[in-house]
Amino acid sequence: MLKTERLILRPFEEGDGQDLYEYLSDPEVVKFEPYKPYTKEEAYKEAVNRSAMDCFLAVELNGKVIGNIYFGKEDEYRAEIGWVFNRAFWGHGYATEAAKAVIDDAFENSKICRIVAMLDPQNPASWKLCERLGMTREGHFIRNVYFFKDASGEPIWKDTYQYAILK
Repeated sequence: MLKTERLILRPFEEGDGQDLYEYLSDPEVVKFEPYKPYTKEEAYKEAVNRSAMDCFLAVELNGKVIGNIYFGKEDEYRAEIGWVFNRAFWGHGYATEAAKAVIDDAFENSKICRIVAMLDPQNPASWKLCERLGMTREGHFIRNVYFFKDASGEPIWKDTYQYAILK
């Protein structure tokens, strides 16, 4: 568990389904994610799944989960970070505060020396957040990934920005 001035970052709990549903069901929130909006049933199952995973941290404000940080370790030296937040809490600095706490903790309390973020160039809120965190844009990968296919079964290709920060 990590604490910041306003937030608690903790493992997900099975009972976080309703809060998770509130933001993962919002098409605007998941617009740049590799999944479609969740149904209530899917969100409740996802809370159970995430409660068994080390890579997701629930971001809690006053007892409510308002978002999550993904922190996946590639190995003991490298990790990837990402975030998704409830739209009702956008624009208050919560994502910056939470991501900074995770980055600082990783650099201070582990062997992690490089953290990357992979994001959609059409999502300026996320790449501006990377820049506020002191991350550097290392690359713009053209049509390098797809998550969905069109009606004829062809991939819908997307570009990716890669940001990184070093210890």
